[in-house]
Amino acid sequence: MTGSQRHTEPLDVHLIAVRDGTAGHEVLLSRRAGDVYAAGCWHLPSGHLDGPWEDMVTALVRETREETGVVVDPTDVRAAVTVHHRSPGGRARVGMFFEVRRWHGTPQVTEHKVCDAMGWFSFDELPEPMVAYCRAGLDAYRADARMGVHFQEPGDPIAYDPAVDRLVLVPDHGSHDAVPEDAVRDFAEQAVGRIADWTDVSWAREESRVWRARAAEGGEWYVKIHQNQRFYQREVTALRGWVPALGAAAPRLVAADAGLRAVVLTAVGGRSLHGATYPPEQQRRIFHRIGQLAAAIHTSAPSRPASGTLPLGNLERHLDGARLHLAPRDEVFVRAMAEKAADLPDSDVVPTHGDFQLRNLRWDEDAGALYVIDFERSEEGLAVRDFVRLSDAWHGRPDLLQAVMDGYGRSFTPAEEAQFTILSVLDAVSGISYGAAHGDPELVERGRRALARLRAAQRP
Repeated sequence: MTGSQRHTEPLDVHLIAVRDGTAGHEVLLSRRAGDVYAAGCWHLPSGHLDGPWEDMVTALVRETREETGVVVDPTDVRAAVTVHHRSPGGRARVGMFFEVRRWHGTPQVTEHKVCDAMGWFSFDELPEPMVAYCRAGLDAYRADARMGVHFQEPGDPIAYDPAVDRLVLVPDHGSHDAVPEDAVRDFAEQAVGRIADWTDVSWAREESRVWRARAAEGGEWYVKIHQNQRFYQREVTALRGWVPALGAAAPRLVAADAGLRAVVLTAVGGRSLHGATYPPEQQRRIFHRIGQLAAAIHTSAPSRPASGTLPLGNLERHLDGARLHLAPRDEVFVRAMAEKAADLPDSDVVPTHGDFQLRNLRWDEDAGALYVIDFERSEEGLAVRDFVRLSDAWHGRPDLLQAVMDGYGRSFTPAEEAQFTILSVLDAVSGISYGAAHGDPELVERGRRALARLRAAQRP
């Protein structure tokens, strides 16, 4: 210790209650009122420990009941993020933010003297004004950080202002950085201006990195670092070539740097179709739009004749990686299907997305609009290639397959049906091999499921 007195700071607890809304995840906020700090500002339900006898989880459960009227089981409380905060007045405290996704009762204003409104808000459309301290905790939570420092300066506003955002995220040991490296940040800011907020939105199993960047002057972009030069070149070539023909259905390339393997992209709307659920009629409408989008991709540039269009070159390597996870006689089936490829006639090739599946498709319910992202596997190829990874979504739902074909404007030819089957077999083996090597059981099971389905379809 360098001082004569041990420094102590109060500890407070904050509730991040999350539910699924029509536009994605929503968080519960209340508006402070009366003779309190930050009156008129939105804030998370929160409070202080009652005394040295009360632990953090007990305090959160109590404050939640007192402020919202709902009952939370302590076993449903999850640690989210810790924020060391200092107010503009110089007083510091430590905030413990907890995530809760289950409770009993309906949230409502119960302390009318200090709160005059309560509601659910999309994380992408948080209300204003909001207490800067609360916003710091939510931003750190959305960035999947475990700890942050939010030390405000004298004269800073109490309400959140992106121009004076003081949040600094503390990276976890062995985790992704909360923000890109300096060179990437400089590159992005040269393209779109000063960026006030970075959120890591990378897929857990991908080696590439993606951040959502919000500029200080308004606007939102995505900054992507590709895992290798090949993927970078594919995406940039597509974005500069055929993707603009899709119009508003795809992001626009703002800037690219080959040395950093980085791109800055405009943001598109909607929410990912991966894991989303809709009523049957709505599903058919969405899959019809998927077929229309596939047709737009495949006609975005003229087709051309080509030979040897089935990718058999990596089959042995993929079989070696997948063999331990294959069912009996799977390998015999795979090799038999690969041999059939030699008898198929040459076909025209067209621009293809290369990873056309639900996780790379975004649906905007209000606008009835479909968007496609992630072109790092784009290349010329057989048109049916883009339906392989999508086919798992319509398995057992002939109405969805029909909706896709109606939107596409035609059915597959007999040659395309054969190409589709062989490509599906190759993709399944590749997925099993990749999933086994990268600890992704979802990919392994999806590949095994696809092989079982394809083998059953080939039986007399």
